Amino acid sequence: MRLTEIQVAGFGGQGVILAAMVVGKAASIFQNGHATMTQSFGPESRGGACSAQVLLSGEPILYPYVTRPDILVAMSQEAYTKFSPELKPGGLLLVEQDLVRVDKVPEGVRVYSVPATRLAEELGRRMVLNVVMVGFFAAVTGLIEAPALQAAVEDSVPAAYRELNVKAFRKGFEYGKTSLSPAGESKAVS
Repeated sequence: MRLTEIQVAGFGGQGVILAAMVVGKAASIFQNGHATMTQSFGPESRGGACSAQVLLSGEPILYPYVTRPDILVAMSQEAYTKFSPELKPGGLLLVEQDLVRVDKVPEGVRVYSVPATRLAEELGRRMVLNVVMVGFFAAVTGLIEAPALQAAVEDSVPAAYRELNVKAFRKGFEYGKTSLSPAGESKAVS
């Protein structure tokens, strides 16, 4: 796996840090790669800006900070506005379609959207929108094998919520696969 810089951002309460941690854990523990994660959040426990940076690589990582993300996962408008200009040309932008209005996309960036909050609500718990996003990330990027990400989800959540989170992961993954298929092209924004 080549060095890949990922920025996951949203607001406090959306599970941004857990989503990033799951991605890093999947790559490093369940897929035998290397990963680093740093995080940043405001003083508010809910509603404030929150972001996490994950670097993935097949080799040891020498500098643990994102300099210019290859992938941005934006779960709020503020996150999109702040971080989308930093995406590398040819990068990938994954957005929560009900919370992010996409405009001024940097040239060459591919954009995919998912109604993660709505899909989580269909499962009965809005709080799993982050895991829906991780499933979507798995399907759209193909960067980490889905079984490794699912194992990381199972390993990262309390036992009482494991089944719900696995359902959320699978729902996001299925939505992502559909958005990549010829019949689902309308779900990808260019």
